[in-house]
Amino acid sequence: MLSDPGVCPSLAKDGAPSCAFRSFCRRIPVLAYLAGVGLLIAFLSTLSCFVRAPGLSMSMAEGDTLISVDYEVFGKVQGVFFRKYTQAEGKKLGLVGWVQNTDQGTVQGQLQGPTSKVRHMQEWLETKGSPKSHIDRASFNNEKVILKLDYSDFQIVK
Repeated sequence: MLSDPGVCPSLAKDGAPSCAFRSFCRRIPVLAYLAGVGLLIAFLSTLSCFVRAPGLSMSMAEGDTLISVDYEVFGKVQGVFFRKYTQAEGKKLGLVGWVQNTDQGTVQGQLQGPTSKVRHMQEWLETKGSPKSHIDRASFNNEKVILKLDYSDFQIVK
């Protein structure tokens, strides 16, 4: 039983440290030691949000990574308000980018935002679209991680 519960538990009865870290354990109050460890853990946790080694996947931060991807949607996608619905869905998800009709009868554009939101929009472009559209397929190209968004809104290009 310790006579002073606020003192490092590894101190011998004569007051000399008996632990491996003798220089750190000279009558350091346990609560101060634990507070320091807590601050170190908090700092390292915060730092890990900003630094990621190449090739490492961080499940929680992965959805927050900003990406950019180009897309083209094939099928009956012109004359059915596809661009308007695409813009609305993109804005609803908090994405930025653009959408336009092509001379080939497709709709193309670019999406930018957090990975999880872009993935949701890609699925929407492949399967849902506007109510009167009929999507045959969608292609996605030039996907890349970006540090900042290139656009401030989701625009319909005429």
